[in-house]
Amino acid sequence: MNPEKDFAPLTPNIVRALNDKLYEKRKVAALEIEKPTVPLCSLSRLVREFVAQNNTVQIKHVIQTLSQEFALSQHPHSRKGGLIGLAACSIALGKDSGLYLKELIEPVLTCFNDADSRLRYYACEALYNIVKVARGAVLPHFNVLFDGLSKLAADPDPNVKSGSELLDRLLKDIVTESNKFDLVGFIPLLRERIYSNNQYARQFIISWILVLESVPDINLLDYLPEILDGLFQILGDNGKEIRKMCEVVLGEFLKEIKKNPSSVKFAEMANILVIHCQTTDDLIQLTAMCWMREFIQLAGRVMLPYSSGILTAVLPCLAYDDRKKSIKEVANVCNQSLMKLVTPEDDEPDEPKPVGQRQMAPNPDDSLAKQEGPTSGGPEGSCDSSFSSSISGFMPASTDRAPVTLHLDGIVQVLNCHLSEMAIGMMTRIAVLKWLYHLYIKTPHKMFRHTDSLFPTLLQTLSDESDEVVLKDLEVLAEIASSPAGQTDVPDGPDFQVSHPELQVPASGRASLLSTPSTKGLECSPSTPTMNSYFYKFMINLLQRFSSERKLLEVRGPFIIRQLCLLLNAENIFHSMADILLREEDLKFASTMVHTLNTILLTSTELFQLRNQLKDLKTLESQNLFCCLYRSWCHNPVTTVSLCFLTQNYRHAYDLIQKFGDLEVTVDFLTEVDKLVQLIECPIFTYLRLQLLDVKNNPYLIKALYGLLMLLPQSSAFQLLSHRLQCVPNPELLQTEDSLKAAPTSQRGGSPSIDYTELLQHFERVQSQHLEVRHQRSGRGDHLDRRVVL
Repeated sequence: MNPEKDFAPLTPNIVRALNDKLYEKRKVAALEIEKPTVPLCSLSRLVREFVAQNNTVQIKHVIQTLSQEFALSQHPHSRKGGLIGLAACSIALGKDSGLYLKELIEPVLTCFNDADSRLRYYACEALYNIVKVARGAVLPHFNVLFDGLSKLAADPDPNVKSGSELLDRLLKDIVTESNKFDLVGFIPLLRERIYSNNQYARQFIISWILVLESVPDINLLDYLPEILDGLFQILGDNGKEIRKMCEVVLGEFLKEIKKNPSSVKFAEMANILVIHCQTTDDLIQLTAMCWMREFIQLAGRVMLPYSSGILTAVLPCLAYDDRKKSIKEVANVCNQSLMKLVTPEDDEPDEPKPVGQRQMAPNPDDSLAKQEGPTSGGPEGSCDSSFSSSISGFMPASTDRAPVTLHLDGIVQVLNCHLSEMAIGMMTRIAVLKWLYHLYIKTPHKMFRHTDSLFPTLLQTLSDESDEVVLKDLEVLAEIASSPAGQTDVPDGPDFQVSHPELQVPASGRASLLSTPSTKGLECSPSTPTMNSYFYKFMINLLQRFSSERKLLEVRGPFIIRQLCLLLNAENIFHSMADILLREEDLKFASTMVHTLNTILLTSTELFQLRNQLKDLKTLESQNLFCCLYRSWCHNPVTTVSLCFLTQNYRHAYDLIQKFGDLEVTVDFLTEVDKLVQLIECPIFTYLRLQLLDVKNNPYLIKALYGLLMLLPQSSAFQLLSHRLQCVPNPELLQTEDSLKAAPTSQRGGSPSIDYTELLQHFERVQSQHLEVRHQRSGRGDHLDRRVVL
């Protein structure tokens, strides 16, 4: 510094002292600026005189000199002296220092960036004195003060950090006691600084948010969308103390949200929560999930436009194990609460309702609309790719209000993606199926737009290892097949074109089977509800799946069919499958499938009503069903006989057994006869065994049983049936006087309205086809591909 330079009104002694290396001398020189007791014409007296004279020009000249020539000097000792001088000048100005705060603060803040830690400490001390004198007058300069303090909070020097903490506490006291704090102007800076990765800077930010949240006149909740993402970032800090502080802040915000839900911008924060609900940090995920739970319960239908994102975050959590039990439980509540928001009003009504009757909510932002749209990803994309990007900005809340419209595109894509992903846990898959079932119940018209895309995945899910998953899957498929909304949506595509929208007796041979010319189709039966267009498609695809995946048929086939008989109409199930199998070209599969269906029909408790319907064939509907089943049952000779036993067509059963002599008797054939004998001894055929007492009226039953006995080799089944037939009484011993006088009754030979001759001829034709195929296989080893002729 040039000693000859004129620093008036500062005296040479003051200038020399401010440039002195010794701190005490600088301190004395600074005090000379303040105290009027210095013998010479001290700067302090001049400053006070300038204040008294309202001479702002001279005051600014003094401050400018201290700033430019000392505080911003190239010499470190001069800079330190300048900082002390500015602080002392502020003290001398007293309450008028507020008029010159910009000139006083700026050079001090510049020194915050000095490489010398001692100088940074002096700057911190100087600013403390300036702020202490000015108090509330510094609030217009709060942002620059906060910016400087946020840097000092991360200072590596402990003395500087300690000094900054003193200044920080002073500034917090001023903000707390004032009602003129500019929150709007501060939020952009807070939003920027909240993404700092420095541990001390994060602690500094959190402490300020806590202070602002505690001030009654400051409503920080309005600006929560601006800082919520940053708060969740800080929650993942490695420091336990910082994480705890952040938990407290988020807890306070959540309490306030619960108290004042009407003033909360739920929609602007929904996507933020979706992102953090998918993080790998347990604390962040649990906290975000708790917030999501409260948002869904408090905001209600406002959250519906964000359903696809919420489901993307929530569904995987449902499969967590006990290590993440808390997250799993909260996620389950979120899932259930969100599901309850979907109501029948979200479907497409027959007549559009006035807009005024719809609940109102903020429009979702454009980014969410893209996530909800068809381009957000589907079965070919990642389940969470639409929601993995970070938050880069926030849209302001719209003042317009719009109806809450449930768009299913994004929701169905998320559900389909999770269901088709084999790595997804069982509980997640069950939750997905519950969602699909719920949507088909509440919004069937909207859902049937997506049925063609869901159908393959639902069929694939039948192979799931979990019985509970398969059961829920069947519930969804059954709802699709029976919903009235599906009647108008005829499936598209060559693979699913079905010419049987309603079940009916096959046209081929139907007129010749029944003697009544005015026979109506099965769809006219009051006891058989008509299924929709997807029912027949479902039956075709189910049989195709059984054919291509024989293990599924063996392991799950009976379970699937029995459950479908409970969920849908059992008569429709058997009628449609028999109709489809009639056109089956893979005869071996047809025989296996018929055997499976017959076993289910004869043994399952779920089929009790259908068995009773077939027992007597008294109604036209039951006769129709018998004829349809019979024609397909002909693929398996033994099952055909068992069907005749069930329907008490004993004479026709005897005629069939007579034809067995013309068939190729194999080991499999004899095994099935063996199983039929075992079945006759079961409770289902109790009525048949009791009819053996009435020898006179059931001769063909006895002859049919003897026919089976003659087919069997000397085996346990042979012994069992032989012992049973030995118990048949002598008809002469059973005659009484009343029975001798009674008119002779007609023998049980079958329903007179059914053309059994034609049925027998059909049996012979089908068995001839089977024989021809077996010979082809044995001769050339050809494997016939299965396909359905429609």
